[in-house]
Amino acid sequence: MIVVSACLAGVACRYDGRDNGLEKLQQEMKEGRAITVCPELLGGLSTPREPAEIIGGTAEDVLRGEAKVMNRSGEDVTSSFVKGAYEALKIVQEIQPEYIILKENSPSCGSHHIYDGTFSGQKIIGNGITTALLKSKGFQVISEKDFEKMKN
Repeated sequence: MIVVSACLAGVACRYDGRDNGLEKLQQEMKEGRAITVCPELLGGLSTPREPAEIIGGTAEDVLRGEAKVMNRSGEDVTSSFVKGAYEALKIVQEIQPEYIILKENSPSCGSHHIYDGTFSGQKIIGNGITTALLKSKGFQVISEKDFEKMKN
């Protein structure tokens, strides 16, 4: 069993109300080999919602209370992102998946890169909040790009 970002499985839950559906992951779902999570929805955020980025540190800093997640309007949405990460962790701990595929670049789910906190489209090396929490608990988190490389 694997866990997949809901947007990658075709669920329209991205901040802009769209999805990032990948046929291979949708097939995994149809065949009962995957379940989906959307940490941002689990944290109480709606779809659509304003884009958000980590400000003043890393995802690990956010989890320690030393940095924040802010949306484009300047609203602090840290608590929703942290709550969603812990809700996703509960699901993952129950499932004990072989691995977890989360959406690259997301402030929740990025596993290699996230946006830099300036809302300018620039990316930096780093984890999203959920990815950082899951990795800290020993779970293997990969991006959709890593998954595509594995399946080719």
